[in-house]
Amino acid sequence: VTVSLEKDGFMQDFFRKVEEVRGVIDKISSLVNEVKKKHSVILSAPNPDERTKEELEQLTVEIKKHANFVRSSLKSMQQNLPPDEQMNQASVDARIQKTQYTNLSRKFVDVMTRYNEAQVSFREKSKSRIQRQLEITGQITTNEELEEMLETGNPSIFTSDIISDSQITRQALNEIESRHKDILQLESSIKELHDMFVDMAMLVETQGEMIDNIEKNVTNAVDYVGQAKVETKKAVRFIAHQLKYFRSFIVLILMILAYSS
Repeated sequence: VTVSLEKDGFMQDFFRKVEEVRGVIDKISSLVNEVKKKHSVILSAPNPDERTKEELEQLTVEIKKHANFVRSSLKSMQQNLPPDEQMNQASVDARIQKTQYTNLSRKFVDVMTRYNEAQVSFREKSKSRIQRQLEITGQITTNEELEEMLETGNPSIFTSDIISDSQITRQALNEIESRHKDILQLESSIKELHDMFVDMAMLVETQGEMIDNIEKNVTNAVDYVGQAKVETKKAVRFIAHQLKYFRSFIVLILMILAYSS
């Protein structure tokens, strides 16, 4: 009787934790929607006000905090599960835990993937705005040249050879420098998200398409962080390959990622 009561108490605590984690994932989803709205506001204004950017930064901090909580909670759940090879002989309670854990992991993957896509889209649109403003000043750049420029931490690399001899040119220069700063800050967030993808990829048992999604989204993120991240991308692909090979017993989940270097 004592053992039965202890098991009942454990499962009650487990389900409370499941609901808590699910609620936090829903909160992340809501914050991602707010991030996308801020992105739209920033992209629509030639020189967005600092308050909007600060609000976006606060949303990023909140998402990171909640994502780390979910990640640590999933790790804790995973550690209490029996090994995959023993799951066929596991109790009903263990199977229930595994199902809830997998469902939460998939839900987390979905919302962090959506966040990653929003970040990458914002970066690309900001880069396009820079390219258009450079054209206004008379500078024509290729994608490759623009990426090389973005690798530097000094916005003046865009503007040092441009003479601001008109109001239009000065406005273009201001927007170029503002967008450049936005991208440098954003890449910090993308890097953290990428790191979370890699970490979570080792956690959750899943099907093949989720492995493919992990590799696709991690690769998309890493592609934007510069040449210094090439080896990291290779490592991610290696991990994904190993997960495919050992899929029958490896635990796996995605995201982001994290991210902010």
